[in-house]
Amino acid sequence: MDIAEVLTLADDLIFAKTGKHLDYVQEAILRGTLQDTTYTQIAQEVYSSPSHVRNVGSELWKILSKGLKKDITKNNFRAVLENGIVYNYQSTIVEHITGENITVNKNLNVCREKVRSPKTRQNPQPTAKQPRIDLDDAPEISTFFDRTSELTTLENWISSRTRLISILGLSGMGKTALTLQLIPQIQQEFDCIIWRSLHNAPPLASLQTDIIKFLSQQQETNPPNPPLSRGGEEIQPPYPRRGEGIQPPYPRGGEEIQPPSLSPPLSKGGLGGVIDYLRSHRCLIVLDDVQTIFSSQQLAGNYQPGYENYGTFFKQISESCHNSCLILLSWEKPREIAALESHPKNCQTLQLNGLGESAREIFTEKGLAESENWSKLIDIYRGNPLWLNIVSAAIQDLFSGKISDFLFYDSLVLGDLEYLLHQHFQRLSDSEKQVMSWLANQNKPVEISKKPALLELSPSEFLKAVESLRRRLLIEKVQKGDRTLFTVQPVIAEYIKTNILYQC
Repeated sequence: MDIAEVLTLADDLIFAKTGKHLDYVQEAILRGTLQDTTYTQIAQEVYSSPSHVRNVGSELWKILSKGLKKDITKNNFRAVLENGIVYNYQSTIVEHITGENITVNKNLNVCREKVRSPKTRQNPQPTAKQPRIDLDDAPEISTFFDRTSELTTLENWISSRTRLISILGLSGMGKTALTLQLIPQIQQEFDCIIWRSLHNAPPLASLQTDIIKFLSQQQETNPPNPPLSRGGEEIQPPYPRRGEGIQPPYPRGGEEIQPPSLSPPLSKGGLGGVIDYLRSHRCLIVLDDVQTIFSSQQLAGNYQPGYENYGTFFKQISESCHNSCLILLSWEKPREIAALESHPKNCQTLQLNGLGESAREIFTEKGLAESENWSKLIDIYRGNPLWLNIVSAAIQDLFSGKISDFLFYDSLVLGDLEYLLHQHFQRLSDSEKQVMSWLANQNKPVEISKKPALLELSPSEFLKAVESLRRRLLIEKVQKGDRTLFTVQPVIAEYIKTNILYQC
């Protein structure tokens, strides 16, 4: 049974029905089905959730059923193809392209034999050049929940050649998982893709040197770990690791951090060199943990001393003429972004909110009872995947999965969430802490048209603190008619009251 021919046929059928080619999840489902792989195993391979893969599979079988004029399911797909020692299927696909009918004929020969590697097929056809990908700094993600609308938004921005994209969200919201899920869907649009974490706050000069080393090898061919491809080439792990001998210039494993250069050169070895490569090749650069280059105990988006040149870097990426893209993942918005967003072609921001009802999958996996209380739990914890996983584990451990017993307590039980929230709150300035404590002690959303008298802040300091907290995503805006109100999430309010940052 030739997997390459099956994929080609399926791609033609899907394109005829939808105008789109096989995506990487559909291709993984077809390959897995031919190899008797379960949806759960396929989901692990593509770093997605079993329910999402199952939904994609359901739509895939419907399309193939219409195209082949036979009821197709995952269970009978192999049997349909193996109907007889050799089954010749003649497909005639009529497409309407610029008003003309074009007929494409395909002959598919399916034989009773073990699935052989596409590498061993006779007369292999040349394939399109694959992008070089280095995701060495990217973490491994075991689960991904449905983020269809967010993925569509990001795909549209990338297709529109948006140069700078910020994905913002509290820790655990799924920024990294979303971006890793995005890459296989858009990788064919790029010549090269590189992922770097700023967790250890590397100086800009070191980061630029590292990026240029990778981009300067773009002319190399036959990368050792090609990404998912179409047309029968062997499928590789969706997130290849570094295999090209590039060593990170920045120290890892807790080694001493060298003081950053205050003004790295903007010549071929610095920012100018990066821009040159972004112009000569279509590149995607992902920078994770961007919040680490910002100062703590100051208003949001202020850079640490010596890291101000990152602001120049982001600004020039957005404003220079090129077809590449830089994606920033952060807890808070860089201060330059607000001004750059006035030109949507150059800069866009996606604020990642919590999961909706798809978060129920977490409760199913944790074995929680009382499904009638699941929506309430999602609302309290604002659908944050990590928060819900932590709380679900605690409910299962302490209350045998009974949510009602957990909710019986007068105050929320934070448990291990306190450590996660502490990472956010230790970054706040004195004025932000005052505003957060005031909001946490309000029984309902409030207006900010007037500064509360009990806060020892000037009106200007008060408004700056509110704006900074919005950039950190720590307060929520509620629209009630023509009134704009502000509040804090229940979990954050409980953390503030428990830790008594300020009594207001």
